[in-house]
Formats: sequence, C-alpha cells, structure tokens
Amino acid sequence: MKQTLLRSRIVHFRDDIAGPPDSALEYFEDGVIGFADGHITLLDDARRAAKQGLDLSTAEHRPDALISCGFIDAHVHAPQLAVMGSYGEKLLDWLQKYTFPAELRFADEEISRQNADFFIDALLAHGTTSAMVFTTSFAHSTEHLFEAAQRAGMRLIAGKVLMDCNAPDALLDTPERALRESAALIEKWHGRGRLGYAVTPRFAGTSSRAQLTVAGQLLRNYPDLWLQTHLSENRDEIAWTATLFPEASDYLNIYERYGLHGERSVYAHCIHLTASEQQRLTDAGAAVAFCPSSNLFLGSGLLELQQLRERGIPVALATDVGAGTGLCQLQSMGEAYKVCQLQDYALGAAEAFYMATLGAARALHLERYIGNLAPGKEADLLLLNGSRVPLLRERLRHCRNIREELFAYMSMGDERIIERAYVSGVAIGKSARPGYRQSSDQEWQFTPAAY
Repeated sequence: MKQTLLRSRIVHFRDDIAGPPDSALEYFEDGVIGFADGHITLLDDARRAAKQGLDLSTAEHRPDALISCGFIDAHVHAPQLAVMGSYGEKLLDWLQKYTFPAELRFADEEISRQNADFFIDALLAHGTTSAMVFTTSFAHSTEHLFEAAQRAGMRLIAGKVLMDCNAPDALLDTPERALRESAALIEKWHGRGRLGYAVTPRFAGTSSRAQLTVAGQLLRNYPDLWLQTHLSENRDEIAWTATLFPEASDYLNIYERYGLHGERSVYAHCIHLTASEQQRLTDAGAAVAFCPSSNLFLGSGLLELQQLRERGIPVALATDVGAGTGLCQLQSMGEAYKVCQLQDYALGAAEAFYMATLGAARALHLERYIGNLAPGKEADLLLLNGSRVPLLRERLRHCRNIREELFAYMSMGDERIIERAYVSGVAIGKSARPGYRQSSDQEWQFTPAAY
C-alpha cells in the first residue's frame, strides 16, 4: 500500500514522563511521519530522513501545524450527551434527575442507533481517536456503538451497563439477563478488529450481590476482558454504598469480594480513596480514570493526582460526559490543571498530554497498539493548528518552547484547533463527519443530530 507522508512539527512521548527529565517527550522541529496499511512506518527528523534517501517531495508539508498522537478518553458515557451542562445537582440526585431519564430513551433502537453514530462523530471531531465507553443497560445500545466504531475504524472498548437495583424499573436488567446478554456481546465483538469488551457494572450501588457475582463470573470466563466501573466519586455515594454492603471494609472491598479488582480494572473518579484503597490499587496494577471537568461540575471533589502518581497508580484522563461539560481532552487537561492548582501541585503540560495519550494507553493495556507515534503503532494522529483560534494564535507567538506551546493548547485550546484526525491512517476532516458542517469563516461548527 502507498505510504502517506506528512512533514510538520511533531510531538509525542516515548516513555512515562516520571522518568529522567526530557527523556520521555520527543519533539521534532521539522519532522516527517509516514504511515501505510493503518500503521506508522516512519518517524524521523525530516532533513536526516532526506539525507538517508527519503523523497520528501511527496510529503504534505505543514510547518504551521503540530502533529500529535490521537487522544484517548478513558471514561465516557455515550448516552449522556443530551444532559451535558444540566443544572444544580450533586451525583446521586443528578443520576435520578438527568442520567436515568436520558438513558431510558435508548429503549428506542432508532434513537440508540442515531446516538451511536453521532457520539463517534463527536469524539473524532474533538480529537479523541480511542475511548473506553459506558453504553446503557439495553444490549442493543452496545451493539450500535460497536457498529459505529467499527465503521469509523476506531479502537474502542465498551460494555453493556449492568444495573439491577436502585434505578427506574425500565432500566434494570437481572443477573441472568446480564450474564446472557453480556456473553453474547463478548462472543460477537471482543477482539473483532479494533474493538474490545469491558464488563461494566455501573457502580456498586446499582448492582445486587447476585449481579456483581455474575460480573466476576464473566471476568473469569473471559480473562482478557476489562472491568470498568465507578469508585469513590462523592462522599454521599460512599456513605450510601456502605449501608448497602455493610460486610465490606471499604468501597473498593465491595469489588474485591466479587473478583472485580485486577490489573485490567479501570475505576472512574477515585477522589476520596483511603490510604489502604490506594495501596491496593497499586498492588493490583489497577488504573484510575481522572475526570476533572465532571468532578468540578458536580462538586464531587479534587482528585489527589500527585499522590496517585507517586504511588505508581496508572492515571488516564477522561471527560466522563454528561457530568463532564465537553468531549475535548484539551479542555480536560485545562480542568485538571485547575484541580491540581487547588492542591498546590502545578500540573505540567507534558504530564497532562501524557495522561491523554501514552499514559492512557498504558492504563488501558493498549500501549502495544496506540499511545504514541512510534513505527509499528496504529496510525491514530492529529493535525493541530492553533492559528484557527485568534487569541490562541497570539499567545503562541510568544511561546519559547514546545512545553509552553502545549500548555497554551491545554489552557486556551478546544476542538477548533483539531484541523484533522487520522484513524488507522485514514484522514477524517470534520466536513466528512455527519452532524458537522463548515462555516464561512472556515471554523467548524457543531450541528445537533436529528434525534
């Protein structure tokens, strides 16, 4: 297959940013990247590559842009776009007032199908090329999401939500149905193309002991699955959950008792962990999905990022949605910076971008495939262009190095700077995605879907 060449400034991470200074971040002031058959074939300094015989005349030359790895969202709810920015509630009331009614609409298969397409389009338009996703308790919503992701060529992990108590009756399944429907989805979709399956109990408060037992059974039957759920997001949630499972020593112990804790477990939020819970996450190699926009919006609290990183717990950035207020990981980085500032920790741009790229890939055990721009990896990348936002363009004129530039993107940027995404090496401009149109000033506008 013909190799596509892009010549531009390029940035990515070779390793964990916790290592020696400047050993992880790799930056090419004038770089070239090549890809063919869905994989990266070349990454090098352009002049060095030319001296070694590479014909750069065929490369698209974009010195005004910056190429980065595609963003990875480690925790996002596909059915909640319609309730983003909903007013006035904390977590438990927010679920009852906004989340559950939104998810009830997905009983209608046509609504479910349209939302799946729109959600995938929206992820890509915001620069997210891979994600770990909650659907709903309706099995067809997981089917529709996998179908949409497969059409887009995305690497995506998802799972049917397991929920059999403490929610509206029409959203509840049963342990038996959860086992049957989940197994059927796993057999059909797990490992198909770039797709993977996660066993997905919503959280301990909406699953009976019998259903948590089923979730553990699925993980034993299919040991290469992921586990995704919520943990210690809100103090009222923690107190309520303790009354439901008085036999557990703490929140994490509920999941441990049912075999829902291991190195392929990803827990969203984790704001109010005890020291013991943090240590057990470390010991198991489990990961945390950091959702700063959601945590601030619902008033849930401030994740202790520095402490988790010092303990060696993998932390990946996530939007959450709909409690999160957008799908743009650049804005998640900016919110993460504010969360850390409130705890006297200055989050650097390198660490923020790492949590949305290679760090997220490692947290999800996907670093073999995605997370940076090393040859052999899948060709998921972004063409960033800060000049598309006038205030940001002015700020960039005064940046002295790549770290300052990245910080400007995360503090002032949004999806407008995503000029182009490549998924498995296929260029996807926003004009090609349903639900998006180009306005006269050449900036991309968001157009609501028909549903």
